[in-house]
Amino acid sequence: MPAERRGPSRRQLLVGGAVAGAGAVAAVGVDAWTRRSSDAADQHTPGQVATSEQLTGEETLPFYGEHQSGIDTPPQAHTTLLAVDLLPETDREALGRMMRLLTDDAARLTQGRAALADSEPELAVLPARLTVTFGFGPELVRRADPDAAPSWLHPLPAFGVDRLEERWSHGDLLLQVAADDPLTVAHAVRMLRKDLRSFTTVRWVQTGFRRARGSEAAGTTMRNLFGQVDGTVNPVPGTADFDQVVWDANGWTSLVLRRIRMELDTWDQLDRDGREQSTGRFLANGAPLTGTREHDEPDFEATTAVGFPVIAEYAHIRRARSDDTRQRIFRRGYNYDDATESGLLFISFQADVDAQFVPLQRRLDELDLLNEWTTPTGSAVFAIPPGCEEGGYIGEGLLS
Repeated sequence: MPAERRGPSRRQLLVGGAVAGAGAVAAVGVDAWTRRSSDAADQHTPGQVATSEQLTGEETLPFYGEHQSGIDTPPQAHTTLLAVDLLPETDREALGRMMRLLTDDAARLTQGRAALADSEPELAVLPARLTVTFGFGPELVRRADPDAAPSWLHPLPAFGVDRLEERWSHGDLLLQVAADDPLTVAHAVRMLRKDLRSFTTVRWVQTGFRRARGSEAAGTTMRNLFGQVDGTVNPVPGTADFDQVVWDANGWTSLVLRRIRMELDTWDQLDRDGREQSTGRFLANGAPLTGTREHDEPDFEATTAVGFPVIAEYAHIRRARSDDTRQRIFRRGYNYDDATESGLLFISFQADVDAQFVPLQRRLDELDLLNEWTTPTGSAVFAIPPGCEEGGYIGEGLLS
């Protein structure tokens, strides 16, 4: 029988030494971390990032109120438009349940809180001015209350320039999700699609973008992919003029979406003067050809030395103008650029589609020279219900 060993074994020494070494390393690490933290505390307060960059991800916009957000809201940098069709069994009662779910989760997400069934709540903490706007198509309103449908809630009439595709057109329910961060938008859309699964099927999804927030001064008119300043003549939110153009007597509005493909290759073949003649504005700053600044009033009576109009009859700026001040809209468009095509998601809000949007589009359809380089491939009309108070839900007046 071997003699009994005394003292620690080699294994015990090795293991003990390793533990001691790890403890020493840990102690050194803690001490170094403590010193660094102490030094850092002299430079910034706890919780702050050591940077001079101004972070805006935590900014929120109110969800509840008289009107839905995402209409008179200063446009965010990114948007996703999601249209769904109702399942046959989604009746009026089911619509109420659906809108309660959607409203509750949208309200949470816009304030930087996770949706109820959110499996990735970390993605909800930076709302980045997130808004969610709901629109009702003709079929949803018919199922809720056929007598409540406004006279203008129907597909737009056919226009000669249209080459519409069903995959980009119509829909029973629209969600316009917008924020200054694309990850925020993607996460919100995913959460809201979960709420919709029992009631709908996806019809189409379209994504759009503008300049990143902070890359230019707030309030700067967006540019489309032709390089043009797009949407100069727009009523100003917060004014009586805006209210008259956008809201009806009951606080509803309408959303028209036109997906417009831009023929960038053939546009590139046009010289700068030709591009400016087609729009009636200078590309550099968006000023009318008879002015020097973007918001100068165009002079449609001005002529050249040989008697031709400075702003041609076919110029977009002239075709979009009407002597009837009621025929106006509020534009809130976005660019799109995917693997197959590029263009503009033309989004407009108006109190009455038939009285405001349709006459304008007919004038453009007849003679707008920009039609040579643009093709509408999608079209949809939605009724936008008023906002709601906390504890209520969007569409409550129609569905309750």
